[in-house]
Amino acid sequence: MPPEIDRRRYRRVRAAILVRPLGPLARVAQRQVSDISAGGMRVYADDAQRVGARIEIELVFPDGGSATCTAEVVWAEELAIDAPARFEMGLRFVEVDPDDLERIAAVLED
Repeated sequence: MPPEIDRRRYRRVRAAILVRPLGPLARVAQRQVSDISAGGMRVYADDAQRVGARIEIELVFPDGGSATCTAEVVWAEELAIDAPARFEMGLRFVEVDPDDLERIAAVLED
């Protein structure tokens, strides 16, 4: 069996960043980011999203500031009953304001 290849282009880190979808349920659906990079993140969610779907999200930083962006679901996995959420997903940033991307990059350097 060939060794597994890591195809990530960006270094991923754990960071104290929260993520929530934009919209009326944003406050209820807030979750901790599992890991994040300049290219995307891994998150938990209770709502199913199809691979390829684009979602509007808000990132909330430890200092209370936030950034909004559009992300594409690149993978989604249903989790066990005792997991912290119903799903785990990989999101790729597709539309991010350059200033917001700088804020994300600053968190990665900490």
